[in-house]
Amino acid sequence: MKNFPFNRVSWINSGFLIGTLLIALIGVPLYLWQVGFHLSDWIIFFFMYCATGMSITFGYHRCFAHKAFETRLPVRILCLLFGAAAFEDSAIEWVSDHRRHHRHTDHDDDPYDISKGFWWAHMGWIMFKLQNEHPSNNVPDLKKDYWFRWQDKYWRAIAISVGLILPTIIGGLCGHFLNEGQTLWTGMLGGLIVGGCLRVVTVQHSTFCINSLCHYLGNQPYSKKCSARDSFLMALVTFGEGYHNYHHEFQSDYRNGVKPWQFDPTKWMIYVMSKLKLTRNLRTISAEKIQTAEEKMKGLSDHKRNKRSAFP
Repeated sequence: MKNFPFNRVSWINSGFLIGTLLIALIGVPLYLWQVGFHLSDWIIFFFMYCATGMSITFGYHRCFAHKAFETRLPVRILCLLFGAAAFEDSAIEWVSDHRRHHRHTDHDDDPYDISKGFWWAHMGWIMFKLQNEHPSNNVPDLKKDYWFRWQDKYWRAIAISVGLILPTIIGGLCGHFLNEGQTLWTGMLGGLIVGGCLRVVTVQHSTFCINSLCHYLGNQPYSKKCSARDSFLMALVTFGEGYHNYHHEFQSDYRNGVKPWQFDPTKWMIYVMSKLKLTRNLRTISAEKIQTAEEKMKGLSDHKRNKRSAFP
C-alpha cells in the first residue's frame, strides 16, 4: 500500500464504478428477494440497455469517432442524450480517447493499452484517469458543433437525468398504474436499481470488454498489426462491436460484422435508417480489399503450419 499511487487515482470515477457494481451485485438480489420479479422493471432495463448501448456503438463510436456515416441532427441529439446516460464520459472526451487508441494501439499513448495488463485495459485506465490529463486536441470537428460542446459541459447532469431519474420515474408510473404487485415507491426503486444501476454496469462492462477481451482473446482473420481480435460472443452483448480485428484494420467502415451472417445490429440500424433518410454517406471497404486481407492472413497461417510440419 505504501507504493500505491494514490495521487493518480480518479476518486470520482473509481467511486462510481465500484459503487454501481456493488449495487448491481447486492442491491438487485435484495430487491428481487424483498419485492419480487416484475416484468416492467426488465422492460425498462432492456429499453435503457438498447438506447444507451446503441448510442455508444452507433453514435459515439461509428458516427462521431470514425465518421463512418453521417446522420441528421435529431438522431445526433438522441445519441448525445442517451450516450451520456451510459456514464462513459462526454462524446468529446470519449471520441478523443478512442482516436488516440486507434492511433497508438498497444503503445504507451494508447489510453487502454492491453500491454499494460487485462485489468488496466478493462477499467484500470478509467480509475487512474485524471481530469485534463490528455488535451482533447484531436477532435476539432466535434468542438465546432454547438450540441457537442453543450453535451460536454452538461453531460453529468444529462447522465443522471436520463440514465437514473428517467427509469426511476417510469418505474414508479408502472408500479402505480400497472399495479403488478408494486406500489409507486417500489416501482421507483425497481426502475432505479434495475433500469438504472444494473443497466449502467452491464452496458459499461460490455464496452470495457471490447477494450480488454477483444485485445486478449479471439481470432485475427484480417491483420496481426495489433492485438485486436474478433469475438462473436462479445458481438452479442455490444450490438456487433465484437468484430474488433476487422474494425482495427478497416476502421472507416460503418460495418463491424462485414459478413452477412455476422451479428451486427448497429450495422443493420445504420442501413435501415439510411433508407429512411436519417443517415447518409455510409462508408464501406471494397470486397476485393477485404478478401485480399483475408488471403494474406490465410497465407501467413499456411506458411507457419508448413514450417512446423517440416520439423518432426
